[in-house]
Order: sequence, then structure tokens, then C-alpha cells
Amino acid sequence: MEPALIGARLASAAIGPLLKKLLVSEGPGAGLTGSSSTVRLSSLVSFRGEKRTLTEKDVRKLAAALVERSLDPRGEAPFPHDETEAVTDTLARTLLALGDLDMDDVQAVRLGHTALARGLRAAAPAPDGLASDSLLYLESMTEWACLHILEFFTRRSTFVARSLVEQTRGQAELIAKVDEALRRVPRQDTRDAEFERRYLAHLAKKHGRLTIYGVDLRDAPEKWPLDVAYLSLETTGGPWHERTDVSPLLDTMRARADRRAPAAPGEVAWFSSTPFADVPRSDLLGGRADQVLARHEKVLLRGAAGSGKTTLVQWLAVSAAREDATGGHRNADGMAYLHDRVPFVLPLRALTRHGERLPTPDRFLSAAGCPLTPPDGWTDRVLAAGRGLVLVDGIDEIPEAERDRARRWLRDLLDSYEGNRWLVTSRPTAVRDDWLAPDGFAELTLAPMSPTEVATFVRRWHRAAGPEAAPYEQPLLDALRTTADVAQLATNPLMCGLICALHHGRRGFLPRGRKALYDAALSLLLSRRDRERDMGTPYGIELGDAPQIQLIQRLAYWLTLNGRTTMDRAHAESVVRETVPAITEAAGYEAGAVFTHLLHRSGLLREPTADTVDFVHRTFQDYLAAKALVDRWDIGVLVRHAADDQWEDVIRMAVGHARPRECAEIFEELLKAADAAPDRRTQLRVLVVAATALDHATEVAPEIRERILARTGEVIPPRDPEEARELASVGRAVLDLLPGPEGLDDKAALGVTTTATHVTDDAALPYLARFADHTSLSVRSQLMWGWSRFETVRYAEEIIARLDPTRLNFTLGSDEQAAEIVRLGMRPTRLDLRAGLTHDGMALLRETIEGAQHLRVVGSLVGLLSPFLARNQLKGLTLSGRPDEGLGFLRHLPGLTSLDISGSVHLSEEDWDAMAAMNELGDLFVSARGMRSVPESLRLPRTTFLTLTGRGTSVPLDAVPRAFPGLNHLFLLGDTEAVDLTPLASLPQLSMVIALGAQVTGTEHLAPTVTVRT
Repeated sequence: MEPALIGARLASAAIGPLLKKLLVSEGPGAGLTGSSSTVRLSSLVSFRGEKRTLTEKDVRKLAAALVERSLDPRGEAPFPHDETEAVTDTLARTLLALGDLDMDDVQAVRLGHTALARGLRAAAPAPDGLASDSLLYLESMTEWACLHILEFFTRRSTFVARSLVEQTRGQAELIAKVDEALRRVPRQDTRDAEFERRYLAHLAKKHGRLTIYGVDLRDAPEKWPLDVAYLSLETTGGPWHERTDVSPLLDTMRARADRRAPAAPGEVAWFSSTPFADVPRSDLLGGRADQVLARHEKVLLRGAAGSGKTTLVQWLAVSAAREDATGGHRNADGMAYLHDRVPFVLPLRALTRHGERLPTPDRFLSAAGCPLTPPDGWTDRVLAAGRGLVLVDGIDEIPEAERDRARRWLRDLLDSYEGNRWLVTSRPTAVRDDWLAPDGFAELTLAPMSPTEVATFVRRWHRAAGPEAAPYEQPLLDALRTTADVAQLATNPLMCGLICALHHGRRGFLPRGRKALYDAALSLLLSRRDRERDMGTPYGIELGDAPQIQLIQRLAYWLTLNGRTTMDRAHAESVVRETVPAITEAAGYEAGAVFTHLLHRSGLLREPTADTVDFVHRTFQDYLAAKALVDRWDIGVLVRHAADDQWEDVIRMAVGHARPRECAEIFEELLKAADAAPDRRTQLRVLVVAATALDHATEVAPEIRERILARTGEVIPPRDPEEARELASVGRAVLDLLPGPEGLDDKAALGVTTTATHVTDDAALPYLARFADHTSLSVRSQLMWGWSRFETVRYAEEIIARLDPTRLNFTLGSDEQAAEIVRLGMRPTRLDLRAGLTHDGMALLRETIEGAQHLRVVGSLVGLLSPFLARNQLKGLTLSGRPDEGLGFLRHLPGLTSLDISGSVHLSEEDWDAMAAMNELGDLFVSARGMRSVPESLRLPRTTFLTLTGRGTSVPLDAVPRAFPGLNHLFLLGDTEAVDLTPLASLPQLSMVIALGAQVTGTEHLAPTVTVRT
């Protein structure tokens, strides 16, 4: 149990009677004629004076009872179990200090419970040797006790009269002081605004420049403006069960309702337990990475090393921080949603490098290394106003044991503040699917760079590198199109930058293979960087590549072994100091000078703060840690971490470093680890690590390769989306293991097609084309969703053109895809329009849109779509995200029979008024929070199916009977607070309530004919 939750356990009924024993009973009379006008606290406690009723031993028993009642027997204790007695003694001493405070009861109330608690802790003996969790618990417990004690003071009859006298006496003085303060102290909002300007300018400068790895040519700057370097990447949707479409269930329920027959239990069980969604409803979740927070308040974004997660965090922070209308990012395409947002960049690797408790809002800036000091309470005011943009970077960069603690910290923040935008980043397998889904997070993944994005990056790199790099641009673009080995490596910004730099540095020649690429990159960073810039030896140290790598890999080894990405500067220096005597070429130099040289000239290390050291990118840490492990032949360490997500790249790179005999031993040990795995998921992870490592090996015996692939094939088809993505990471080799479509049921067919659509290699197209005629809607939807991962024209001709369009949403996320639909003469009646479409693409689709019956669209496209709606006879509309123009356009769609606006969390009365003319609206999906603004006058009598979505929020049903008098079915989707169904008792036609993830009460008030299922 988190200490912050103690108040929920200590209700007044539990804590009140105990604390009341600390105080003396009130005697008769008002106490206005006594000899003193004040009542000292020492005279109010029951353990002081001649007539005391409690001994110090009694107070300790009372403290023990308070501690016992605050503990949740079903949950985690808020402090170490072996410190229970010490915590109780400290609490007792703190309560006894109430009699030592030199103040009266009126003064105590005026102080407030927080300040009174501080006074008690200061007056009591200081606790000795307690854990930080115990100290935090005691702080919270003391505050709650003081809150109730002050409540007792205010209830005493003598208190009211004396407090009025005190108020009258001090009123004139108070008014004078306030007037003087107003004259001398700027208003709070003025101070806040001034600080905010300074803070945003600081962020824009700090994060406004980006290192493009490899751009270190002669006369080129170390960093480049983010405007030039940033490349907007695409995201893909989250887990299947986050994309569940309830339309199949609705169809079944409608059929039952028409026949007035009850639904079969299996039908509801099918919907709630199927791991594969029938229609991937939240494909709308994808789109441009820098726009995901325009459509979702909370996003968990996954991405591989080097995929651009941290760069995206920088871009969002700078986009929110820039205020000028001409050069700022707020007016850039799609970025207006960041207007008036205040970013907080929180890199977890820096916040927890010493195991510190994650910061409360008042420490956000200092913990992140910001040198500015905000006005008291500024961060709290920003977050309370819902203006925050909280960017939590690198869940994967803290040890696995600390991630649940990070999630609790995040949940405490979410419970305290509403209306902010939250982005959390992680490597793909660091946390399980749905890790933050109960908290309302949409889970997205940064897609590998498409050929178009790679080409754009290459052009920008050469433009940034200057005229001397220009002759190498086109040859590299040609090589990326014609050389498979090079194209397979160019999947993320880090690798693209290295390829550009090496291609230029080697005068148009590239190393073959990933290991050769990294080795060449290390050489570029370690030696050629200074040599080509004519830097000489600025620290008097001249070392070749090999000794520098030997020294730096010791740091990488320590970090990886300890599950860290940052270490203290002093400790890093001591590691180098211990290693220098053993390195022949370095032994003649002073160890401190060698460390300084490595830190400032190697190009691999950096100082995020004055007292810490880390690698410029996690990939280099993993690569050098792998080399150190192979050099030391710590194969046991490798195998013990085979299922640890932080070690996946390390193991693969270790295979690349190993000699053939060593490589064979690593694979044999991995197969043994898979055999000994405690469960299927662990076994799959170990096998996938082994299979993906095959391509890193310089030499591997055919029989070993066959055994690994055969063992991996035993876990095919995948059982859920996480397994499908794991298998896809094996690459094109997994395509030879995938069966079908003959002999596969629909679920298995969906699993293997999902795996294949995540293998971003043209070799996947012939396999996927075998499923193009499949009858399953879920399989066809997966094939449609995979279009964005492959070359547009070929995929359209071989797969899209052959798909049965029945009930299939044609997902279009680019103008190129729109052009292919038109070129192929396809006129789908169900469209899913994403953010990648522009005005040109929408114009191409004009006739298609006008003929569509069902439309899904992101809010940012509504402005482009509006001109087409006048002639459209839409029956179904799904809207993802709130349009800047609001929902007024719905007035032009009176014929809608189905409307899903659950993506618009906040609805105004004007939004509801726009729906008032929808006389045919039968199905409505809306956020639970949106129900709070339903106007008194709204009546939608034709609405028979209502779905309320949301997580972590209450579901107000009071307006439902009035607004939807003909309601027949109610669906509650999401982990919401307990829902009281009592208001539904007045609905005469209600027949079914289905709650998926929501707890319900009040069922006894409903008619016997109403079926409630959870």
C-alpha cells in the first residue's frame, strides 16, 4: 500500500475514537469567563497534568492500534515489516509531543493540519535509522492524525467564541498586512507567467538541438537544429484486445432483441475472452508519432533502440515550448494541440540512477536537472489546471524490479491531476501488453522507417553535413534501393545516421553486416573524429581504437550487469583507474587524464549532469557490454539473462562477437534455457532471442540453425498478439515456418498473418497474398492494416485488390494509398481515414467518401471532410479524437444510425446539442466522462444501444433515462469505478446491461426482466 493511500484506510469512524482519547473531555459552560482567554494545548491533552487519564504506555498502545488499522491485509505494507515496532514507537513519541507545543487551540487550527504535523515532528525526538518508506508513512500518518485533532478542537463550544474574538482583534491588522503585501508582492499569476516564459525558453534551448550520429565531418557542428534533424515517424496500433470492435456483439444482441430471446452465455464469453479482435477498431490509434497525443490523453509508446523515442520527446517538448508565431512549432501541421501546454521532460534513467524515490511534482524540475527554481506550488498549479505535457522517457532503462514502483508513482499522479497529456516510452518487450491499459493509456509502437522515410532522412543528413557530402547522397539512395543487406539495416534513425556517415567516410563503400557496421562506427567515433578535425591530442593522450574500447567496455559491462544506463562520474573514473595499468598502451598515462580523454574525446560517453556519465546511445552500451562478456567468457551471465528484455540486444551482439565454437556453445546453452523455462512465454522469448541472433553470427553450423528454427516453429501459430510480434522479430526466416492458410482455423490464421505483416520485408508479400481470399473479417482487417508497412503499389495489386470488402474498413493513411484505391477502381463503402492523408488525398477520394456508408476518421481530418458531407448518406460514423472545430458538423448528418465519439473524452453541451437532430440514431458510443455534460433538453428516443467507455473514472447514469428513454441495451467498457445501476430502474424497455471491466451495484432495483452480465 502506498503511504499516500493511508487516508482511504483511515476513515473517520476508524481513526476518530482512537485520537479522541488523546484529548480531555469538555466540561460544562462556554468557557468565556475564565481567567484566561486562551486554552494551551498542554491543558487539552489527556496525558498531562494532575487529572490525566492516559499514561505514556497508553499512548503507545493507541499508536499501535492506529498503525494496525492503517494496514491493508490484502495489499503491500507501506513500510518494512521488521520496522513495525520502531514505527509505532516513533508515532507514539510524535503524538506525545502535542503537549509540548507552545500554542493554543486557535493558533493550532490557524496553522492547519500540515503545519501542525511538521511542528509535532520537530518537537518529538528524531527517528533513527528508519527506511525512507517508514519515514514517508509516519509523515502521512501524523498529518491525518492532526487533521482529526483540529476537527475536535473546532467542535468544542469554547473554541467558537474565542476564535471569533481572535478574528475580530486581528482583522484590522490582517487587512493592513494584506494591503501591504498586494502593493509589494507581484500577483501569483504574474510570477507564474514570468517563470513560465523563462522555463519554456530554457526547454526550447536545451532540447532544440539534436546530435545526428555520424555528422561529425570537418567544420560541421556537433549538434543540429531540431527543425532540420527531426523526422516525423509513424506509429502502429496497440494490442488486439485494445482494438476490439463490439459490432459483432451488437449484431448478435440486436438479433436476440428482435426475437425477444435472451443471449446465450457463450456469446458474451466469446466477446470478453477472445484474444484476437474481429475488427481492429483502434487502428485509428496509429498515425504520425508527434500527433498521437492530439487523439489520446495518455500514450505508452514502444520502440526499439534507436527508433527515435527520445527524439520524439525532445520534439514534443520544443513544440510546446516555442511560442513565436513564425518560427514556433505550435502552428506547424497538426501541432496546434500543444498550445498552452507546459512540458515536463522526465528521463527515468536520470531520476533513479541512485535508486531515489521518483519525484513529486514540486521536484520535477530539479530532478530533471533544470537549473531554474519555480514559484512555490507552480508545478502543482500547472497540473491541476490540466495544462501539463508529462513526457516520461525510458521505462526500459530502469531495472525490471523498479518498474512496478514507477507505475505506482505514475498512477498517483494520474489520480491527482486530470486533463493533462501523458507520454511514456519503452522498448518493445520491457513491459507486457496492457501494462498501463487499466490507467487509460493507448499503447502504440513506433513503426520501422519506411523506404520513403529512409530516403527523406538520407537527404536531410547530407544537407546537414554540407557541400562535401553532396556527391555521396544519390549513390547511397541507389544502394538502399538495390542492396538488400544495406536496406535491412536502415530501419531506424540511429542506423540510418551511421550508414550515412560511414558511406561518406569510406568514399562510397559500406561495411557488410551489423557487427561490421558497429565496428566501423566505433572507429569513426573513437579516432577519425578528432583526426579529421585536426584536433591533435587536446588532453595529451594518444590511444588507438583497441585500448580505448577495452577501457570503455568495462564501463558498459558494469552498467549492463547492474541494470543501469547511468553511473556516478566518480565510480566511472575508478573503474577506468583500475583498468588502465592492465592496458599496455594506456599504462604510461595518468589514469585521471585517460578518463577525461575518454569522456570528452571518445564520442561514446557523455555527462548528462556534472556528476554522472552515460553512453551517447544505449546501443553502444549493449554492443560493448556484449564484447566484454565474450572477452571474459561470462556465458553463464548471458544465459541467466536470456529472458530479460534489457539483455536481448546484448545476447544477439555477443553472438556477433563470438568465434564459431563460442557461438555454438551460446546457442546450445540458450536451447537448454528454453527447455528449462517455467512457462510458454519465457520459452518463446528465449527461443526468439536465439533465432534472431542467428543473423548476427559470422559462422553457425547448419544443424544448429535448423534445431533453433525447428524449436521456434513448435510455438507457431502464436496464441496472442504479443507472441506474434515476438515471432516477427526473427525476421524473414520465420516466414518459412509459418503454415497455412490450409488447415488453419480463423484464430490461427489471424495469428500467422499478424506475424507476417510485422516482418517488414518484401519476402512476406507472397505469403500474405495466400490469405487475400480468406473469408474471416479479422484476417482481412489484419491484411488491410499491414498495407502501411510495405511498398504501396505492389501490396495494393497483390493483396488489397483481392480482399472481400464485406464489412471491411479500408484503412487509408496516405495520399499514395488513396491514389491506389482510385486507380484500381475500388469503391469501398466502409472507410477508415487516418492522419497521413492531406487535402490532395481527400480530393482524390471525394466520390468514394460521398458513396461511403460507414466512416471512421481522425478528428484532424474533419475540416477536410466537411465539404463532402452535404451529399453523403452516411449511416455509421466513428470519430477518433476531438476536432478543433468541435462536433457541430454532426448537424449535417441527421440520418446516422450509429455514432461512435468515445474518442472525444470531453464533451460540451454544444456537442450534445449537435446530436439532437439525429432522429434515426440507434447506436451511440460515448465516453463515460462525456455523460456529465448532457443537457436537460436532450432527447434521443431512437437510441436503443448505448456504450459508455472509459477507465479510472466514474460513470454517471442519472441522465440516461431522460436522454435515452427507449434504451434497450447498455454496455459499460473499461475499468471504471463502481457503477450504480439504480437510475436505470425507470427505463421500461431495458433488457440487458453488459459490464466489461466495470463493477456494478444497484441491480436489485432493476426489473426482473433485465439481464446483467459482467
